[in-house]
Amino acid sequence: MAIERTLSIIKPDGVEKDVIGEIISRFEKADLHVAAMKMIHMSKEQAEGFYYVHKDKPFFNSLVEFMTSGPCVVMVIEGEDAISRVRELMGATDPSKAAPGTIRHDFATDIEKNTIHGSDGPEAASFEVPYFFSKIEMVNSEE
Repeated sequence: MAIERTLSIIKPDGVEKDVIGEIISRFEKADLHVAAMKMIHMSKEQAEGFYYVHKDKPFFNSLVEFMTSGPCVVMVIEGEDAISRVRELMGATDPSKAAPGTIRHDFATDIEKNTIHGSDGPEAASFEVPYFFSKIEMVNSEE
């Protein structure tokens, strides 16, 4: 198994519900580590740039509006097979289809207000992590 880094975002609904600590705790209990973390309030330009892959989809504007509606917690999560493990802990994008005990099942409201984002693969992670963090902002859990 490979040590990977992935981006995770606790979205505005998760911050508003005060579940930041619970979500981080779930990552840590799964032997995943926070390599970097900060709270931000995304600008429209930041959200449009981050979600540019969805720019031609009908939900793009509402997604940007939602992601700029309040603060988010952006994190780099590190560990063995972190990308797939974070996605498993998050659950299905649609919380009504998410397995019991997953973050989205337990905290999300609907498919848009689904509490958390995680990179969907290595290519996405290689874009998403440096979108919010420089190398100097990350620690290596193996050091």
